[in-house]
Amino acid sequence: MTSDPRRWMWAEACEMLARAERLQRQFFVPAEARPEASQWEPPVDVFETERGLWITVALPGVDPADLELAVQDTTLVVSGRRILPAVVRRARLIRLEIPHGRFLRRIRLPAGRYLLTTQEFRDGCLTIVLERM
Repeated sequence: MTSDPRRWMWAEACEMLARAERLQRQFFVPAEARPEASQWEPPVDVFETERGLWITVALPGVDPADLELAVQDTTLVVSGRRILPAVVRRARLIRLEIPHGRFLRRIRLPAGRYLLTTQEFRDGCLTIVLERM
């Protein structure tokens, strides 16, 4: 490391920007790229409470009618699709960072049996509450 503060501060700033860019790219992780398969995986937050699990799935621009939810053994499966609005389908693309198309997210649940008690879609996020049985 150099003793010139401008150089090390610039190097630190560049590294922070690179880290921020890597994190942004990880926000929506592409799934397998087969036409029949999902195209992206939405990010999730999973919290364990005394009564069960509180799960939030980020789904900006997804119509609640296009969502599917299932519990398969020890996995919660959230799937559906995000369709680009008709007005932008013929527009010139300048930047596209929010994924669209089919999505699928499998969330491994901690051991136990759960009952889906709440499913709420608000502000682009799906909140799911699973109570322990």
